[in-house]
Amino acid sequence: MTIQEAAQRSGLTAHTLRYYERIGLIQSVGRNSSGHRDYAEQDLQWLEFLTKLRTTGMPIADMCRYTELRRMGGHTADERREMLELHRERVRSRIAELTQDLKVLDHKIDSYRGQA
Repeated sequence: MTIQEAAQRSGLTAHTLRYYERIGLIQSVGRNSSGHRDYAEQDLQWLEFLTKLRTTGMPIADMCRYTELRRMGGHTADERREMLELHRERVRSRIAELTQDLKVLDHKIDSYRGQA
């Protein structure tokens, strides 16, 4: 599929897709006979995972390291798992912080409702 189709399906911009390729998050995308990028379904699956990492706040540098380890093969599985476990803990901490922030907002909203 074209870069525009991949952008539409992934929810990322064509600019982001090119950037991800340039920094190594996406392996060299295949090219069609006219030399244009030709994304495969497995590229979209990988992009979906990268998007989840980014949405949950993983820094680009960590995403690049994870990608590098993945390309190195199965012997890096333990290190990749450890990276994901550490990231999971950061996500859990952020969820706990947001939960507390939400309670403060709810309390403030409730106080305004009591004034009506």
